[in-house]
Amino acid sequence: MLVVDDDFMVAKLHSRYVSTMDGFDVVGVAHNGAEALRAAERLRPDLVLLDIYLPDMDGIDVLRALRSAQERDASRPSTDALFITAARDAGVIRAALRAGALHYLIKPFHRSALQDQLRHVASLRARFDGLGEARQEDVDQIFGTRPPGSRELPKGLAAPTAGLVERTLRDHPGGLSASECAEAGSLSRVSARRYLEWFAGTGRAEVTLRYGGTGRPERRYRWTG
Repeated sequence: MLVVDDDFMVAKLHSRYVSTMDGFDVVGVAHNGAEALRAAERLRPDLVLLDIYLPDMDGIDVLRALRSAQERDASRPSTDALFITAARDAGVIRAALRAGALHYLIKPFHRSALQDQLRHVASLRARFDGLGEARQEDVDQIFGTRPPGSRELPKGLAAPTAGLVERTLRDHPGGLSASECAEAGSLSRVSARRYLEWFAGTGRAEVTLRYGGTGRPERRYRWTG
């Protein structure tokens, strides 16, 4: 990952946020657009954390230059971009989207917001790596075009409990049964099962069956985001 921000302390802070996450490494830091492009050419990062406001050029022009370089060199690995900026103008946000940004975080933000986006990027890359021929549901999840309301909590489920179950699943990447999730989250098994099934139905948890000695399969849930 390449971190690009004109503020040395902010770049250092973002790098620290990244370094606390398994599977992510900061390979370089740049403080202006030209330096960012040289670093991207040399380091070939998977992801660039990119500010809009840079002293020599704006971050959108940097992303466009990265895209142009990739088009000229088909052997060059694909680099994704996540904007982290104080720019709030809707026109700027639209331009970032059209330039190919994966997401756009407005400063200031909590560390967990960045970490959630990094997990999302990792999930997208893993999904693409595992896809041969995509189904429509794969495309919908990649582009975030599920029908409105499909991820809204149904009646009887509460956001705090949903958050607790989500964190519990994230903390156990190998997956959990409803009983294990209930024990880890201090919930009833029935309650845990309801939230797990909702996450599975909205595509954020994967369900697998494990057969034991009783011959009755156990449903296990793994967070996919």
